[in-house]
Amino acid sequence: MEVKQFKNSDTDNWETFAKQDNRGTLFHTRRFLNYHPPERFKDHSLMFFKKEKIVALFPAAEITTHNRKMLVSHPGASFGSFVASENMSFRNTMELVNTLKSYAFEHKFNEIRTTLPPIIYRHQPSNYMDFALLKNGFSYQHREISSVLQLENSIEKSLARFRPSHRQAVRKAQRKGIQIRESTDFPAFYKILKENLKIRHGVNPTHSLKELLLLKKLFPDKIFLHGAFLKEKMVSGIVSFIANPKVILAFYISHDEHFQESRSLNLLFYSTFDWAIQKSITNFDFGIFTVKEEPNFGLARFKENFGASGIFRDTLKLHLTK
Repeated sequence: MEVKQFKNSDTDNWETFAKQDNRGTLFHTRRFLNYHPPERFKDHSLMFFKKEKIVALFPAAEITTHNRKMLVSHPGASFGSFVASENMSFRNTMELVNTLKSYAFEHKFNEIRTTLPPIIYRHQPSNYMDFALLKNGFSYQHREISSVLQLENSIEKSLARFRPSHRQAVRKAQRKGIQIRESTDFPAFYKILKENLKIRHGVNPTHSLKELLLLKKLFPDKIFLHGAFLKEKMVSGIVSFIANPKVILAFYISHDEHFQESRSLNLLFYSTFDWAIQKSITNFDFGIFTVKEEPNFGLARFKENFGASGIFRDTLKLHLTK
């Protein structure tokens, strides 16, 4: 197996491979990775070949900190790791990881870090990659838990999985006159999001408003804002990324604290589930409720009340040299 560093002239081949048979996710595409300004990350993505044919991709960046040179899953994406064929054999998966390890060692990297997509993002569940990484000396840096709801084939069946309190909240929002619709008013949502994050966590959103608008322009059929409105005022919203045909990821969820009693978020999720079901999407990923393995029990409970359960989003690391 051969490996070479990605260069801009490889973009078309990269995109073709990543999209073929839904191998990758939105986060693995060059279109997504390249929205970042070039000075933000030092891209060091890799392409793997066998008999001169692409067999895998590895979106990554080179980071140097404390005199340690690290090859990491691209920091501009929620997760990364390899993009490979669903039917890659166990032997080839082992060879793939071993080739990555050898490449990193030869190019004097001190460490490799990679964040795997949760298993629901695969068309066919497989832990070949996890095993190959661990067998090659990787260990878990951290294991986060993401809340995932497996959508039923109708909104009525999905609603039946809600806890009674959440079903009541949906009806309350309807009685209050909350209206749900797809929206293009990202500035209104961003204002709610920024204020909410400031109050709750003292941080800013991952993306600037300008970046969020750029992503919507780049992915008009993959990134959506659904808003809850009370008398034409947006009171809550969800920005969702259709990561692949199976999974939609709620990247941003926020509400105006002044309208919390309207229970708009409950109705908003209910309506967004219905919208996703109409698109034949089978999994709704609410995102993680742990940060560095520290759980937010209230957030976990809120998502569980929709019928969600938890799956791992793993980051693994390998120390090559001290």
